[in-house]
Amino acid sequence: MEQSRVDRMIFFSAVVVISIFTVPVLINPEKGTQFLGVVLGFISGKFGSLYLLATFLIFCALLCLAMGKYGKITLGDPKEGPEFSTVSWIALIFTSTAGSSLLYWGFIEWTYYYTAPPFGITPESIEAAEWASTYGIFHWGFMGFSVYCLPTIALAYILYVRKVPSLRLSSACRGVLGDRVDGWMGKCIDVMFMFGIVGGVGTSLGLGTPMLAEGVSQLFGVERSLKLDIIIILLWTAIFSASVYFGLKKGLKILSDININIYFVFAAFFFIVGPTVFILEKFTDSMGLLIQNFIRMSLYTDSVGGSSFAQDWTIFYWAWWFSLAPFMAMFTARISKGRTIREVIVGMCVAGTLGCALAFTVFGNTSLYFQLNNIVPVVDILQSEGAPAAIVAIITAMPLGTNVLLALFIVLAFIFLATTIDSAAYTLSFMSSKASTVEQEPARWIRLFWAMFIGAVSIILMFGGGLDALQTLSVITGFPIMLIMVIIAISLFKWLKEDYEASGANQSSEKTDHVEKKSS
Repeated sequence: MEQSRVDRMIFFSAVVVISIFTVPVLINPEKGTQFLGVVLGFISGKFGSLYLLATFLIFCALLCLAMGKYGKITLGDPKEGPEFSTVSWIALIFTSTAGSSLLYWGFIEWTYYYTAPPFGITPESIEAAEWASTYGIFHWGFMGFSVYCLPTIALAYILYVRKVPSLRLSSACRGVLGDRVDGWMGKCIDVMFMFGIVGGVGTSLGLGTPMLAEGVSQLFGVERSLKLDIIIILLWTAIFSASVYFGLKKGLKILSDININIYFVFAAFFFIVGPTVFILEKFTDSMGLLIQNFIRMSLYTDSVGGSSFAQDWTIFYWAWWFSLAPFMAMFTARISKGRTIREVIVGMCVAGTLGCALAFTVFGNTSLYFQLNNIVPVVDILQSEGAPAAIVAIITAMPLGTNVLLALFIVLAFIFLATTIDSAAYTLSFMSSKASTVEQEPARWIRLFWAMFIGAVSIILMFGGGLDALQTLSVITGFPIMLIMVIIAISLFKWLKEDYEASGANQSSEKTDHVEKKSS
């Protein structure tokens, strides 16, 4: 496949900007983290309602698109068909989105809602347990995927329908900003988004490495050490570097297909061998609560009660989804050629939600059952030894958990995060390349550079104690991205209206000409 050339201005600007923020955090992580925490607290405290309203409106806009006349528009030539099979397409979307973070939070996120529940509920009560798994499904569900989906449609539309050879998020703003996206304004937007991507996936590496190291330590009886963590990250870097080197179809697609199969086997084992009846009943309860309280949960700020639950969780999550939206939008737009707008919405918002809900339903409810029935003291282990130890304790409490299941978990988590970082490196490569078409891929050296760069940033910050600061800073970038989402939405609906009306006028004109010729 033909390869595109590097855009030196964006490439070097992104490297410099990321380095400027990474090095000071490494030098003094405590003060850097403290300062960024104050900034994040100010944004979530003063503008938290904007996150909730923006996310809810995006969700409503996608509902209108899916059910309206624009939903049938094909992103590309309808005669050519989709580039990827539906199964591979959904696998690519899901594995690039979820990563090992889904496994991490799928097992233990309920504990935080159980011990510090919303709506003034008594901690560790029956009612708190009922809400515990519901909020995990909500935070990893329709609303979050809607934030990813809107810019995905805008980018895919401009790339495959309007034939603009650019896979940068600034291109999605062209309907409002015009040719200014080709200048410094567009490049600033792209560089800022690239920083958010590196911060987001670098943090995922930081979360996933201790979890994997704990699993390896338990399985092979080796001591948790700095050396073990470094070996894991180096192996990770080697795997996703090889994958991005071979490209989208030979690397990422194969890795995603393998990953999704292992994920379903792992979940099926938990479902069949674990507390099956409890899992089914708790899922039913959770979906009932979610459907009944969906709007309340979407717009809940607790302005009277004064708790920080919405700021600590829902608003933080929405900011996180916004900060990573450019990454998912550009990657999913690239693989969605030949899909209709309705298919993209269903594939991302429905299939993505179901895939994430599977983790919270099976893994989360299993660990909740262990806690409630005094099989594994999950909350105590989490508070005393940390999340990785709690996750491994849950897995080893299952039949075959100390060997077969733990080994499968390690492989799954390893590949899960590898596919996420593969996708990020692939997306960063596109952003730092000159205008390209769908027949072009970024040069291999650019793909390898970004894969290794992500690994280097995560190693530096993890061992320098600056991961929290980087995570906070990447979430802070979600605030301007949220505002730019408004520009993207206006641009998209402007294009749809213009092209749909033009298409209708052309069809009407063709019918008139046909009738006149027939009359003659």
